[in-house]
Amino acid sequence: MYESFYNLTAMPFQLTPDSRFFFGSKGHSRAIAHLNYGLAQGEGFIVITGEVGAGKTTLVEWLRTQMDPAAFTIARVSTTQVSENDLFRLAMAGFGLQDQGTGKAGLLQRFEEMLRAHQAAGRRCLLVVDEAQNLSIPALEELRMLSNITVDGRTSLQTILLGQPQFRRLLASPNLDQLRQRVLTSYHLGPLSADETRSYIEHRLTAVGWADDPHWSNEAFAAVYDRTGGIPRRINRLCSRVLLYGVLEQTHDITDAVVEATAQELSQDLEGTEGQPPASDSDTLHPQTAMTTDFAASALTERVAALENKMAERDQVFRRLSQMLGLDA
Repeated sequence: MYESFYNLTAMPFQLTPDSRFFFGSKGHSRAIAHLNYGLAQGEGFIVITGEVGAGKTTLVEWLRTQMDPAAFTIARVSTTQVSENDLFRLAMAGFGLQDQGTGKAGLLQRFEEMLRAHQAAGRRCLLVVDEAQNLSIPALEELRMLSNITVDGRTSLQTILLGQPQFRRLLASPNLDQLRQRVLTSYHLGPLSADETRSYIEHRLTAVGWADDPHWSNEAFAAVYDRTGGIPRRINRLCSRVLLYGVLEQTHDITDAVVEATAQELSQDLEGTEGQPPASDSDTLHPQTAMTTDFAASALTERVAALENKMAERDQVFRRLSQMLGLDA
């Protein structure tokens, strides 16, 4: 909706990873350097970790668009709360192999044949495993065993592991010593700085035709950083709602007050309100208990009134939105 109001060609702050909006921050540029170094080795594991929403998936998606499709065959596994055997089957499916009901030995033989065929065609097989922090130790050992497969003396499979910070603790387990020895490079992707947060917002807006409408004040950019800590996904979520707020308020100026109001509303929407403790079933109450109950009832009445006021405000917002979209009866 706000695309037309601000004359944008698309939504600039969608949550789905999109390589078109890749932003090369200092941290992302260093992560790319580690990825390129690892890929140049042609074997082993590359580990990229970062907070939820730090941009790990977008980073790898952007890298994929830069790779020669004739030189790489890439498979991706995103569901990792599975057993080691199911993880192997997901990897096979990612490379286009279907489980034909054969035993593990038969599956491994077909997997090796697939690797051999790609190598003969001059292509390298790259497996990208997202949410690696959810993998069990047996599942990680399964990945290590797959990395041992060689064709004509050459390693045929390379793996990129993407995970949240706790994956680094999992990888430090004494049971994974052999896997650690096969990690060529690793990098932890941190948040954006305050300056990078501003550049990130401007970058995504510019990518969809932004011409300083809406105009963002310096304080607004600072408020976004304060509210998101520089985590890209949090920035996207907040800025998307900021633009919606701007449309509803019919404003072409994004100030720190707009950002703060939107952040508070977003926080209320996500966190909700705490419930009241259950009432007593007893008909006869101690005087002190009765006073406490009266106070609780009074507080409940106030909260109900506040909730009704909030609902009335949102009803007004939706009516205004319906009018703008021409949906009012």
